Amino acid sequence: MTSAPQNTPLTYDQAGVNYDLIDPLKIAAQRAAAATGAHLGAHGFTEVNASRGESAYVVDVGPMYLASIVECLGTKTLVADEMATLTGKSYYDSIAQDTIAMAVNDLITVGATPLVVQAYWAAGGSDWFNDAQRSQALVAGWKKACDTCQVAWGGGETPALAGIVADGRVDLAASCTGIISPKTRLSVGDELAAGDAIVFLAASGIHANGLSLARKLAERLPQGYLTDIGNGQSYGEALLAPTVLYSPVTEALAKAGIVPHYCANVTGHGWRKLMRHPKTLTYRITAVPDKTAILAFMQKECQLDDHEAYGTLNMGAGFALYVAADQADKVVEISRSLGIDALVAGRVEEGPKRVVIDPLGVEFSGEELQLR
Repeated sequence: MTSAPQNTPLTYDQAGVNYDLIDPLKIAAQRAAAATGAHLGAHGFTEVNASRGESAYVVDVGPMYLASIVECLGTKTLVADEMATLTGKSYYDSIAQDTIAMAVNDLITVGATPLVVQAYWAAGGSDWFNDAQRSQALVAGWKKACDTCQVAWGGGETPALAGIVADGRVDLAASCTGIISPKTRLSVGDELAAGDAIVFLAASGIHANGLSLARKLAERLPQGYLTDIGNGQSYGEALLAPTVLYSPVTEALAKAGIVPHYCANVTGHGWRKLMRHPKTLTYRITAVPDKTAILAFMQKECQLDDHEAYGTLNMGAGFALYVAADQADKVVEISRSLGIDALVAGRVEEGPKRVVIDPLGVEFSGEELQLR
């Protein structure tokens, strides 16, 4: 590992990820895509306009809604590859779950039941697939995650893309299709309003966002990925804790008759994602979940203030549900019964579009999140 000055803060921009540069393209793409929705009419279907810009796209197919999403894992594979070199262990079972979680956890935000997952594993060359330990771990982890979510693994694509993907590397992605049935399960924010409670479902660690920052930090640490983070875990091992799959919770809530008014998968943009919906509302957080050990370590070592940390990383909250206030405690109970900790974290209020984290004295304005 190469060393770098350790007395200066390390931000996400310095790690090579600048959402101010990325988001304009996303906005332009969303606007162009919106113009294509009319094509569905030729097939007798219509889009759900409110799903434009949400985490999953929804189509009205008559008796039910159809939802779909595609997501890429990102650079977490690089951490797994480095840890394999250092420890001789494959972590591809864990990052297989991460990849599926990126798609499934987005799909369920609109009230969908995940049905089918497709795989996209693009390697830098055919030799990548010849590592039996790694390949078996990837397949086993993918299958296990599908079983957890009760989805069918429909198929996929395994291209060898020499010259596009770096030699010895792989780009992992997944698409997911699901249904919203009955239609009353649709959750695109129509019912989101002041008075709603905000419930956080706990994260297991960094999940699959912020890895560019995490990899940059590894260059500063005295033992790189093998640095102990203070709880007996190495830095690399803690980073590779697989992302929680939240669909068992949303399915259990549906069976209990609880339909969230809105949901947010807390990924890129951190807690700024809490104000993803275009409504002008204030999201007041009055209780903050415990930070996972890896995120507490990263915040300290990167010298991130709370505004930067909570605006970039999940900081212990992997998924947010906005529900009627009288249902919040039941949501927590159901989630905990499935082994996923939960917390009634705050409430929705009338006011300007912003997130206010009272215990930390941190605030994010609506201008800090431009996803539409």
